[in-house]
Amino acid sequence: MKNKRLGNTNFNISTIGLGGMPLSLSGRPTEAQSIAVIHRALDLGVTLIDTADSYCQDQSDKHHNEELIAKALQQYTGDIRAVTVATKGGLMRPQGAWTRNGNPHHLRKTIRESFEALGGQKPIDLWQYHSPDPSYTIEAALAPAKEAVEAGMIRFVGVSNFSVEQIKRARDTVEIASVQNQYNPWHREPESDGVLEYCEAEKLTFFPWSPLGGSRRVTSLQDIPAIAKLATEKNVSVYCIVLAWLLAKSPCIVPIPGATKISSIEDSVQAIDVQLTDVEVQQISAS
Repeated sequence: MKNKRLGNTNFNISTIGLGGMPLSLSGRPTEAQSIAVIHRALDLGVTLIDTADSYCQDQSDKHHNEELIAKALQQYTGDIRAVTVATKGGLMRPQGAWTRNGNPHHLRKTIRESFEALGGQKPIDLWQYHSPDPSYTIEAALAPAKEAVEAGMIRFVGVSNFSVEQIKRARDTVEIASVQNQYNPWHREPESDGVLEYCEAEKLTFFPWSPLGGSRRVTSLQDIPAIAKLATEKNVSVYCIVLAWLLAKSPCIVPIPGATKISSIEDSVQAIDVQLTDVEVQQISAS
């Protein structure tokens, strides 16, 4: 597995990460199956696992995914010293819905809970403010993260679902290593809203969430002619083609595809070996 630098830090992360969300939502695999998926990802050289306090079924299930990942890492017999776990805080799950909560008191509390859920033995590698809550300023919402960095509870901070202006404000409050916004063949805003260009210029890592379109759209990738054609020509899956396309779009991009089956993460990591020409990248971009 190839590695990339996490933002302006001295940490390396795998070129493709594992998104933990589908392992904890409704219809999730058994715990044993989920741990097997995480272990297989580690075997394949994946050293970045993305999670969140809200990756769960509802509020009663909060921190499920973080606890699952911590358990998988604890049970893994290989070397986990290079593994980076990136979590998030700032979303709630009332009755399974998704709502924002940028209240600094809540964020201070959930950072502590995430720290404990992930084992409580070392700082959270990367904590990300999940989505800006308009009820609170970015400066106020990120103050608890800055405090946690100073207290040794968080190593690095990132933001998610932020505009360029919001990223700049965040960076005035605390050092930012990464940005996580939606980016896939259907959702291309990072190309036009300046976020991707800004991350490149400032050497921030860009994590595209739902890189394959999410559970509702992933099966439709085969219906995009340019993607299907290239998958056939290169004898790989349409998923590999999309991940390779994202990697080719910018050196700052690190896709974090989710997986609920071992075969899925095995397929995803093959994308690093798929070479797309500039023409092929443009063909996908134009589709």
